[in-house]
Amino acid sequence: MPTDLLLVTRPQPGCAVLTLNRPQALNALSHALRQAIADAAQALAADPEVRVLVLTGAGRAFCAGLDLKELGQTGLSDAAADPVAALEAFPGPVIGAVHGVAITGGFELALACDLLLASTEARFADTHARIGVMPGWGLSQKLPRLIGRGRAREMAFSGNFIDAATAERWGLVNRVLPEAELLPAALALAADMASALPEALRAYKRVLNEGECLPLGEALALEKRHSRDWARHQSAEALEQRRTAVQARGREQTQ
Repeated sequence: MPTDLLLVTRPQPGCAVLTLNRPQALNALSHALRQAIADAAQALAADPEVRVLVLTGAGRAFCAGLDLKELGQTGLSDAAADPVAALEAFPGPVIGAVHGVAITGGFELALACDLLLASTEARFADTHARIGVMPGWGLSQKLPRLIGRGRAREMAFSGNFIDAATAERWGLVNRVLPEAELLPAALALAADMASALPEALRAYKRVLNEGECLPLGEALALEKRHSRDWARHQSAEALEQRRTAVQARGREQTQ
């Protein structure tokens, strides 16, 4: 498998960056690239030194979706690793840094991230109904929960693109930044997350993920169980040390 389809770098402590690297094809998801993403996410999940992932694309796009040229030769039955499942299984935060287009399968890949930052040039589209394929990586269920039933159906049924400003207004992305500031902002946010207590970071993501699948009452009960289990393993001395550090950090951030 060509290793340059996906670039894996570690620009700072606690963080790895996965860069889709098929710029000539707008980072379309070939079989090999899907496998590379899944393999890298699984390997990094097993590395205790990596607490946060940043996912982005090389060239002019984040990801144009499945490689339709390849699918035209292999068909939809082509079995490949599931990059979305692998990213979702990463135990720490995953930040998507989206520039250019995130279309259909590329849109699904973006939604595998815990949160998205977008450049001013980012655009999102769900063209499943136009291409004639059904979403299989969660888009049909995640998007309505994220931006609302009507907006998700507008995107699904029309196949129309939305721009970065609309994506931010609808709650799809957290922030929109100039292109040159996108990756630095993602890395700065990754550094903030990586500086949190590692075991707490993973435990918090776990309770968030588990609770999202439950009705509110059950989710609240789940949170209480996790909170009690966590509290049994915390000492007063450790909590006091961390409280002091949080206060000092808060003062720095308000200056």
